[in-house]
Order: sequence, then C-alpha cells, then structure tokens
Amino acid sequence: MEIDLLRNYPQSKRDPHARQDALTEEMRAIARQFGKDFFDGDRLYGYGGFKYFSRFWQPVIPDFVQHFQLSLSSKILDVGCAKGFMLYDFTELVPGIAVQGLDISEYAIANAKEEVKEQLQVGNAIKLPYEDNSFDAVFSINTVHNLELDDCAIALQEIMRVSKGRAFITVDAYRNDEEKERMYAWNLTAKTIMHVDEWQAFFKKVGYTGDFYWFIP
Repeated sequence: MEIDLLRNYPQSKRDPHARQDALTEEMRAIARQFGKDFFDGDRLYGYGGFKYFSRFWQPVIPDFVQHFQLSLSSKILDVGCAKGFMLYDFTELVPGIAVQGLDISEYAIANAKEEVKEQLQVGNAIKLPYEDNSFDAVFSINTVHNLELDDCAIALQEIMRVSKGRAFITVDAYRNDEEKERMYAWNLTAKTIMHVDEWQAFFKKVGYTGDFYWFIP
C-alpha cells in the first residue's frame, strides 16, 4: 500500500540544481562506496556530516508503531540502517523492543550509535542473514534503489522473506518530467530510479506486498 509514514520527518531545503552544477561521475563513484566521504565528508559526496538528532526520527516512530501495531514484545529490522539512529529512537520510545540493523557500509557500522551498535551488522540487502518470518516489521528507507534492477528484485523478496508480511520502504521516484529532472540532478547513489507507476508494477512483478512511499527531492 502506498502510504507516507514519513510525513512527520523534518523536511530539509534542497537545491538539486546546485549539486547538478558540480556533479560528476567521480563524485557518484565516491558516494557509492558508502564510506567516510559519503557520511562525514564534503556535502558534495553525501550527507556532509551524519550525526544523531532526536528531532529527525522521534516524530516518525509513533506512526510506525501505530501502523504496524508494534509493542515492547515486537522485533524489527532496518535494512540500510546506517549508524542506527532510527533503531536507537525505537528503543527510546518503545523500551524493550528488539531491534536489528544491517548496512553495507563498514564505516557506518563501525561508527554507529553505541547504544545499538551490538544489534547492527555489515551485510547486503540481497542476502539478509536472518531466518524466514523473523521480524514483525522490516524497514528500508532510501536503500533498495541503490541496487541494480535485478538486485532490487532480490532485495525486495528478501525483505518479504524475513518479515511476517509487514514492511515499509521508500525509493527514489518521480511522477512527472519536472520531478525526474530534479531527481537526476540530485541523485548520487541510486542505480534504479523509476516513475511511481513503474515502481508499483515492479513491486507486483517481484512479489513485494509491503507498504511503500517515494523519495522525491
């Protein structure tokens, strides 16, 4: 189901064309290493400093909890967890909830929030190291689109496999030519970007039946 569960996430002001003026394939290649440059280097390569602020995820967690009916006895997974900030806020707002996180970035996991670091591991979304039906909900925010199309399909199937049928993802998308232009001007890491209708057809084709929404700069 299409649903904006990130509606309470603070929106930053972006000027995608400012990045486009300087964007090169070399910059994309550096960003796609998902190392120190991407998280904590120059803004041209990614976040320009990936630090914890409670104002980002704490307003969002209650919507996640309500939508998926999560409780202290629930178990959740974040695919593409970065430094574990969202999972930390889950543990703060739902004390006792079991959290697991996975990210392809060794740098992010090594520099993760200490309170949840032991629950995080380095890994690839196309081969999740968890048993079938392990989690009450699986989240993957702005991650799946960083894979080539065939691997996107595998990652979505993996998310459904390890979940109990409940998942929420966001992916880079566009609804018209203007949004498409902005997306390609802004994008650093995504390898699969599609129109929202193409994404929904793709979800159906590969068997992804979880919830979803779009990242559109």
